[in-house]
Amino acid sequence: MLTKKIFRTVGEVADKLGLECYVVGGYVRDLLLHRHSKDIDFVTVGSGIELAERLCKELGRGARVNIFRTYGTAQVKWHDTELEFVGARKESYQRESRNPIVEDGTLDDDLSRRDFTINAMAIRVNADHFDELVDKFNGLEDLNNGLIRTPLDPDITFSDDPLRMMRAIRFATQLQFTIVPETLQAITRNAHRIDIITRERIVTEWMKMMESPKPSIGWRLQAETGLLKLTFPALDALRGVDVVKGRAHKDNFDHTMQVLDKVAEQSDNVWLRWGALLHDIAKPVTKRWDDSIGWTFHNHNFIGAKMIPRLFRDMKMPQNENMKYVQKLVELHMRPIALVEDGVTDSAVRRLLVDAGNDIDDLMTLCRADITSKNKEKVKRFLANFDAVVQRMAEIEEKDQLRNWQPPVDGIEIMETFGLKSSPIVGVIKDTVRNAILDGNIPNDRDEALRIMHQTARDIVADPAGTIASVLEGETRETKRLAMTQMLERDIQLLAQKIATFNA
Repeated sequence: MLTKKIFRTVGEVADKLGLECYVVGGYVRDLLLHRHSKDIDFVTVGSGIELAERLCKELGRGARVNIFRTYGTAQVKWHDTELEFVGARKESYQRESRNPIVEDGTLDDDLSRRDFTINAMAIRVNADHFDELVDKFNGLEDLNNGLIRTPLDPDITFSDDPLRMMRAIRFATQLQFTIVPETLQAITRNAHRIDIITRERIVTEWMKMMESPKPSIGWRLQAETGLLKLTFPALDALRGVDVVKGRAHKDNFDHTMQVLDKVAEQSDNVWLRWGALLHDIAKPVTKRWDDSIGWTFHNHNFIGAKMIPRLFRDMKMPQNENMKYVQKLVELHMRPIALVEDGVTDSAVRRLLVDAGNDIDDLMTLCRADITSKNKEKVKRFLANFDAVVQRMAEIEEKDQLRNWQPPVDGIEIMETFGLKSSPIVGVIKDTVRNAILDGNIPNDRDEALRIMHQTARDIVADPAGTIASVLEGETRETKRLAMTQMLERDIQLLAQKIATFNA
């Protein structure tokens, strides 16, 4: 199995030092699965640091060694290869921490402490018995049968290091293996232990699941074992079906899993996959029963978009452009469907192109995946209508070049023109100009935009009460309404004074 020359070299150096040395863990697993693996881990019965230092000298130019004495490990980098060395060890745990107490041990000790049988195999590199597989837990048999199980008692394994529960599910997702019943049951029994694991480590496992060919496997397993309720309650809340007067809504969790897998089939963009996972995240909080029409989820896309920054913050995920991208997909995912149902007007298509920008193709991928009806004729009809939307978008885009479009007049110019600071009044003027262009009422022209800007300012001054009522629509908190009213009255007065100077 070990055809690369580096393995012979490591074995020769180990023999000179009188040390047993083995390739272990993920590299062995991936080698047997014929999967590419860049990093190679070695265990030696003795000092891994000593072996790494001697190997670096043996390799000579192009090799360098990094020593981590606190952890008893060393890393040798040689060209594009990374070799990790550690001495064989045994571990014990304290209940409140997943960080083990480490002692020197035998190879058997080292393999016993590993998480799963498929990761507990080793291949000898010493000249004596070179390339011999050490497999005391039948990991090769589990690998061939596509099974995930722990080498030792799963309850002890998961209680000692609860992250291993997430790793079991991650491997099941990546490799599309089955977690054996006793191991899966142990995850359920020990799910509560996940609270000692940091969010960052959980998210690392989630990201690897989301990069897998069929991400739903991991999310369904987390739901089944009770981990999801503890780590991602907002997603777990999608599960289940309510029935009123004999009418049920679909299981939104199951629907989300279908959408996620359909998106994964179309794209390896992990953040588009997150958009699919979270596109209906607000349905539990917007679910209502209406006697006349049944179950409703009004504005779940807008409320879901507002939830995204807090969810990302709570999960210690990046508050950057990736978060904004997911938020945009969640907010806009109903727009193409609305176009299909309400009619494909040029103004609606223009707005969608402007709002989606360069993400329009990803949005359409999500929207196509969102059609999960069992009615084949309905699916066929919706997809055909989406084709019509895409065709019309292409025609308008070619004519108007609207992707990433910005109006000829922006908020800064409005503030400078009328002597205003940042204010809802500025937003009213800006939106009126933008809408006039997108609705086709005026051309995309600066002179026309300035004309509408001045006309809107005069209209605001002519009807201050109407403007204030429009801005405050939907705001129910009395203290905030009072404060905003005072601010709006002040800004409208400033606007009136500026217009008076223009007239003079």
